[in-house]
Amino acid sequence: MVKRLLLVALALVVMPGVSGRLAAQTRPNIVLIVADDLGYGDLGSYGAPDIRTPNLDRLAREGVRFTDFYANAPVCTPTRAGLMSGRYQQRVRLERPIETNAATPATGLDIGLPATGRSLPQLLKNAGYATGLVGKWHLGFKPEFQPNRHGFDYFWGYLAGYVDWYAHVRGDGQPDLWENATAVQHQGYLDH
Repeated sequence: MVKRLLLVALALVVMPGVSGRLAAQTRPNIVLIVADDLGYGDLGSYGAPDIRTPNLDRLAREGVRFTDFYANAPVCTPTRAGLMSGRYQQRVRLERPIETNAATPATGLDIGLPATGRSLPQLLKNAGYATGLVGKWHLGFKPEFQPNRHGFDYFWGYLAGYVDWYAHVRGDGQPDLWENATAVQHQGYLDH
């Protein structure tokens, strides 16, 4: 379970803007990690006695550790849609994982989170932050739904909710590893 945490990390990498050192001193760095199938008690920083998570525990000690939180859905697509848009998943028509939203996989590829200019990464970018997403997107395959359209300056990862960690293809056999809007090749296991 903890291994998968690293696979689906969503990182908003923040770098100082043009205002130089003053901006670096006044703006906090933000790293937001979204993990599928991670329970409250699966990290040492939240009391897990049998799972060692020293790096995440250090992040919790040195950063902000939330103790009261809710996911707006029990599955990933609606949760990610709510987090990115700030709206309930029903408002953006992503109440189930994208692959199950349509009767046929081809139709499911047409569904995604509309870029409105008000997403979390876009608002951070508008405030002068540099933003990046590394890992799983799972909010749309078409170019108009992809991470760079939502305010991410940089994206490296996959668009689907499921990917073969060795071959880097989605369930329908199509390649699914990207750097921004460009398909990329990678040798090796992506869990590391």
